[in-house]
Amino acid sequence: MKIEALVVEEKNAPFVREELELEQPGPGEVLVRVVASGVCHTDAITQAGDMPLPLPGVLGHEGSGVVESIGEGVDSVAVGDHVIMGWPYCGQCRNCRRGEHRYCDLLGPAVASGQRFLGPQAGTSAYSRADGTTLSGHFFGQSSFATYSLANANALVAVDPEVPLELVGVLACGITTGAGAVLNTARPSAGESVVVYGAGAVGLAAIMAARNTPATTIIAIDLHDSRLELAQKYGATHTINSGRENALERILEVCGGPADYVIDCTGVVAVIEEAAEAVGMLGTLILIGGAPAQARFSLDHQRTLWGRTVVGTLGGSGTSQDLIPALVALYRQGRFPFDELVQYYAFDQVERAFADSKSGQTIKPVLRIG
Repeated sequence: MKIEALVVEEKNAPFVREELELEQPGPGEVLVRVVASGVCHTDAITQAGDMPLPLPGVLGHEGSGVVESIGEGVDSVAVGDHVIMGWPYCGQCRNCRRGEHRYCDLLGPAVASGQRFLGPQAGTSAYSRADGTTLSGHFFGQSSFATYSLANANALVAVDPEVPLELVGVLACGITTGAGAVLNTARPSAGESVVVYGAGAVGLAAIMAARNTPATTIIAIDLHDSRLELAQKYGATHTINSGRENALERILEVCGGPADYVIDCTGVVAVIEEAAEAVGMLGTLILIGGAPAQARFSLDHQRTLWGRTVVGTLGGSGTSQDLIPALVALYRQGRFPFDELVQYYAFDQVERAFADSKSGQTIKPVLRIG
């Protein structure tokens, strides 16, 4: 079938709208008519060559839409269902069996090989041009910068038709990553402290989530007062502008010593190293932000030896089927207002959406597609 898609031809090339041919769903696959897709930093770094997706290719990995048709053996969703396209996973490896789909043994090929990774069609791309040449698709199992997407049925999360479908695609990655870092990875106990470096979409989602825990000290750190004002609105008990204050000194002052949990959403090496100094004995540093490829950071060995934990988290950990419905429920209860972070753009405004995201003018851009 013919679809419209945003194609990146080569490293650092712009997104160009192009008509492509997309195969019908095979066994275990679902064809989704894409309604909207979030614009994420991961798309930007892939366009820049910091993710190994072979180019040319179709990006987008925060898609939501309506099931158009289903492949052989699919019984988890039906035609007409409203769905979010969650992270792809095999379901068979040790980590998947443990309920940690984000850490599937096949994560690499699942998100960035440009090809299918499951079933009899594994190793092939369903996307081709008019001349018959194939190009990369299946980015994070969806390539949602397109009017239609092929997704694995097990990655789909059905949503109530009363929930705004164009809004909830962002729960496939960025927003859920921030929230899950708190709810699944940190899990703060009563009276503990949570510090969030970077009050963008991911950081603000982490702060919203922290407000739904027994943590009593929630500190947001950023360079922009406007972001810090939002952080306070969404649950931060304290804010620090690191351009004007010594963030480490203020954390120690507010917490009465080192923090229990420090979450880095910046990916900036100097910030990560500072964040590590804010964590005390038996405290935890949680890494989210996407640093450039091959980035390295240093830790003080002795302080780390004294019970400090350093852990990375992907997509909020756990499973889409557990975390996404929980966040949707919290949103409907008024306890997780992530909709206030979203700004909508037309499909052809993709370059503006990325520019506004990079400049900070927009916290969370979403492309309206269908």
